[in-house]
Amino acid sequence: MKIFSLSIILAPPAKACTTLATASDLSSFPFYQRGSVAEFVAFFSKTIAERTPQGQRQSVQENAYTAHVYNRGGAEQLAAVLICDHEYPVRPAFSLLTKLLDDFTAKIPQSSFGNPSAIDFPEATMYLQKYQDPRQADAIMKVQQELDETKIVLHKTIESVLQRGEKINDLVDRSQALSAQSKMFYKTAKKQNSCCLIM
Repeated sequence: MKIFSLSIILAPPAKACTTLATASDLSSFPFYQRGSVAEFVAFFSKTIAERTPQGQRQSVQENAYTAHVYNRGGAEQLAAVLICDHEYPVRPAFSLLTKLLDDFTAKIPQSSFGNPSAIDFPEATMYLQKYQDPRQADAIMKVQQELDETKIVLHKTIESVLQRGEKINDLVDRSQALSAQSKMFYKTAKKQNSCCLIM
């Protein structure tokens, strides 16, 4: 998974777009191709920003690359574009674009949009580096992965107990830590639940 470029683009409806801030990592391309790749990335970013209606998100594939664009529109008329390989997940890409636009509008006044060369937004480079790992871009995805890992660990723990030839019922029966009332509760609950199992 790789992000090649992040761009913030002024995208007024039915007018030419202007790139306000950009960051790229083209180190995976041969040295002599990087200039051409950079031009293509800039062209592709502006083109899809122009063709994405305000208030919409879309993903566009071109050869081995995917461009995700979020044209927020509104008073600022800003769009954000992320160009990555096909493996980078969609949801974290759009989470990152939303964060990028939020940060940009909080730090860069709209009055400076007319002079893009004067805009200093190093956060774009920071986002590009930090979010190469999509789990960083999407807190929900990160929490879900942690839950999935927990489930795997619990599943392995239960399997390891059963592999020793012991059954959970035998463990409950032999347990000195459980009172007779708890053992009875366990057996009753198991009988009641067994009628409802579908396997």
